[in-house]
Amino acid sequence: MRVGLLTGTGTYAVGGALDGPDVVSTPYGNALVTRGELSGIDLLHVARHEQGHARLSNHVCHRANVFALRHLGAECAIGVSACGAVEPGVPLGSLVVFDDLHFLANRLSDGSLCTFHDRPGDPERGHWIFDRPFCDVVRAALLEACGELDVPVVQRGCYGHVDGPRFNSRAEVRSLALAGVTAISQTSGPEAVLCGELELPYALLGYVTDYANGVAEAPPDPDDLARRVAASSEVVWAVVQRALPRLDGARLTSPGMVYRFGA
Repeated sequence: MRVGLLTGTGTYAVGGALDGPDVVSTPYGNALVTRGELSGIDLLHVARHEQGHARLSNHVCHRANVFALRHLGAECAIGVSACGAVEPGVPLGSLVVFDDLHFLANRLSDGSLCTFHDRPGDPERGHWIFDRPFCDVVRAALLEACGELDVPVVQRGCYGHVDGPRFNSRAEVRSLALAGVTAISQTSGPEAVLCGELELPYALLGYVTDYANGVAEAPPDPDDLARRVAASSEVVWAVVQRALPRLDGARLTSPGMVYRFGA
């Protein structure tokens, strides 16, 4: 069993006996992948922002990262993201196991469309058609792990992808709230779409570090925000460790289907 793990702000390395990172060459650029074994599971870890947060959200090479995981044999993938809550009832420091996606722009960080299907006539070209974008089996493993660890978790929610690196205005956050968005960040929308196109089952775990602009009465205290970001790594890693063995032998399928056109 081989699982891909994509982590974000605050989680640049994971525990366990992992080697690397290795540079993996792809048609979309290089990806840095750390490999190792944990609880009998082969783990492939990509830190989106790399050590020292070298890459802001607008520098993340989403296509290279997802392609590398699939190329290296990942059977499913887990994304982890620090998030700003749009829904005021979501407690700070809680986790969210998302079940829906708001990503209307469908653009990569360089402004191009978020897709692997960029060549006319490619026999793999097609439309990803789905009901829910995240894999229920991987979601269930994450939820069971949260329950076993007794960590606060929102069991469903809509992930809102927003462009960075700037944060959002109050008016923009209000519009996201009207669309039913639970929490936002700047990196995970492309991952969900690209994993869907490669039929790689994917689920997203959010860690709520703050409230989006205008949701709370006062802006976040910088020291409190820094503490929650630092704490997020330990919490999400504990959840992932507990979730991985639950995926071994599970019947994994990518949500929906890719409707392809023959060459």
